[in-house]
Amino acid sequence: MKKAPIKNVTKTLVKKVPAEAQPNPDLVIINQDLPVLIPKKENGKFGYVNQKGKFIIKPEYHIAVFFYEDCNLLNSPNEKVRKFGTKEYATVEKDMISYRVNRTGKRVYQFKDSDLGKCKFEEYKQQLYQAYVLNGFYGVIEKAKFVNAADYRDYQIYPQYQYLYIMEGDNTADPMIVVSHNDRFGVIDVNNKVIIPFEYSNIKRNFSWKLGKMFEVTKDGQNYYYIDVRNKTY
Repeated sequence: MKKAPIKNVTKTLVKKVPAEAQPNPDLVIINQDLPVLIPKKENGKFGYVNQKGKFIIKPEYHIAVFFYEDCNLLNSPNEKVRKFGTKEYATVEKDMISYRVNRTGKRVYQFKDSDLGKCKFEEYKQQLYQAYVLNGFYGVIEKAKFVNAADYRDYQIYPQYQYLYIMEGDNTADPMIVVSHNDRFGVIDVNNKVIIPFEYSNIKRNFSWKLGKMFEVTKDGQNYYYIDVRNKTY
């Protein structure tokens, strides 16, 4: 039997379309006001947990800050590294070396002095309120309205606390205020409403509220951790 001749068939090449990157199911969002990843210390090292408290980036760093913009990198003379200055990355430090990591924990950039540019600072937001000390106690005044220190009605919060510090934040009309009462720290608002109960030996006066809407607290004076405005621990 004769074999049928083989016909030349033109093959059509099908290009493989890369699958879209699937969202990481571990990066859950329970509270829209909080960061997706939160720095947490365990056994003396920092890593990052999600909003459920699960470690997503293992604790191995001496320093770990919130995922936030780094203005020195955003304005770097090296255009290739500017992307690492966005809020999609966080700064960590290990063995005296600083890195930027992504949300999976991968070190994507190691800091170099030659890459650092000059920050372009935003216009300063004038604070409406300030601390006021009377007879050794702290209160709060609204600077534009305060006239007479002898008139209790001129005070936003009449001086009654051992210590008071107005946290820096974007909402100058309703700032969070760290105060001390009976040797314990808590947080109040400008109406003297207790936001965080007086149960901590210290609350750090840093950028945790501005950057992450969280407070860095301790009950024993040594072990610090983050809580949200509902006093939930992470």
